[in-house]
Amino acid sequence: MAFSADELRVLRRALATALNPAPLQDEDVQDCLRLAESVDDTVREAGRLRAFLLADLTRYREALPGSLPGYLDLLQDALSAGYDPAADDLAALRALRANPRAAVLLERCQVLAERSVRARLARVSQAVAPVPRARLLALPGGRAAGDQPKPATPKPPTPVKRPAPKPSEVFPPRRRPVPPPPPEERAAG
Repeated sequence: MAFSADELRVLRRALATALNPAPLQDEDVQDCLRLAESVDDTVREAGRLRAFLLADLTRYREALPGSLPGYLDLLQDALSAGYDPAADDLAALRALRANPRAAVLLERCQVLAERSVRARLARVSQAVAPVPRARLLALPGGRAAGDQPKPATPKPPTPVKRPAPKPSEVFPPRRRPVPPPPPEERAAG
């Protein structure tokens, strides 16, 4: 993303105000809002462009092997833009590894895919890892030193024996289907 000279002046004023808070003039506020809107537009446009490029990459991949040069160019551009290769990309490149350029891209994609999987696993393991509990500290006004309770002695576990369930409890008897009434009774009803 590149800023114009005017946008850089607005950004510099906004940063200076953030560091040294002072009342802003209405014109400065409007400039900051316009700059924020421009940045938001740029981010949205980048998202649309990324979606278009990924859809184009998918179309070229589905048209392989006839679209090999275009697919390799698009994949290389997507990788340069931060795209993590999908399983379909790896499968397509494996099928095309006789092409030297596809073989080089396959090696690069395998490294990127492995790195991506490791990063996802690290995020999952960090999210699942238990948070260490804080140590409880005594608050002023609590029990005096002589009022401390004695530590409880642990009781030995007592295993509870349960009777084995009967087959009729586990598998209840099946009910037989009721036969439909004869046609005479249905017509009379």
